[in-house]
Amino acid sequence: MHISYFHVADDVPSDNEPEAAVVIDVLRATTTIATALSNGAEAVQTFADLDQLSTTASNWKAENRLLVGERGGRKLQGFDFGNSPVALTKDVVHEKRLFMSTTNGTRSLDKVRSAKSLFTLSLPNRKAVADKLLSMKLTEILILGSGWEGSYSLEDSLAAGSLIAYLLSSSNSLVNLVNDEALASLALWEYWKGSIERCLRTSSHGKRLSALGDHDDDFHCCSQLDNLAVIPTQTKPGVIQAA
Repeated sequence: MHISYFHVADDVPSDNEPEAAVVIDVLRATTTIATALSNGAEAVQTFADLDQLSTTASNWKAENRLLVGERGGRKLQGFDFGNSPVALTKDVVHEKRLFMSTTNGTRSLDKVRSAKSLFTLSLPNRKAVADKLLSMKLTEILILGSGWEGSYSLEDSLAAGSLIAYLLSSSNSLVNLVNDEALASLALWEYWKGSIERCLRTSSHGKRLSALGDHDDDFHCCSQLDNLAVIPTQTKPGVIQAA
């Protein structure tokens, strides 16, 4: 099994169509996706472009849809929710389709939407996604972080390292870490794995989020490990559903 990790979408070669891709945006898009699907959302449809989101969402009945989005950590004007996983409770999202656009995460999803298999990963659903990957007996996995506006993010690399550590400890086949980014993320996980929430708060994006207001509940939710069994899976380009 060959595993590569890229910090942001622009780092992925343009002609890359991986056997399996895993997209990470710990703070907060992929945590929000996992939470919403775990709480019964019908699907999360993601968009890098807001005009396309608006056009697509307008074709759905208002009672069956929710608009979820942020820019710069703040809820988009006219949207139902921002990008907080704790806001998307069962009574809010049950059987709804979420139309979602975020500053960073949805750009990464758009970058690898042509992958043969595409999953989203957060710390809460790490084990579920990792076990799925192992069951597929893959030869190649591309892990993609989301960063912040094109730059590196500590928390995404932490989650990438946590996934790699799990795969290394659980795989019965040889695991080859293809690039230095993958090796560095594993080292980062080994350093911070005992203080996950502190790592999230220490990161530049964590500090940025804290400056916007009280996000203690989000930090707590996003730093949980292996407590969700959902496997967010792309079923159509841009459409993520529970598996």
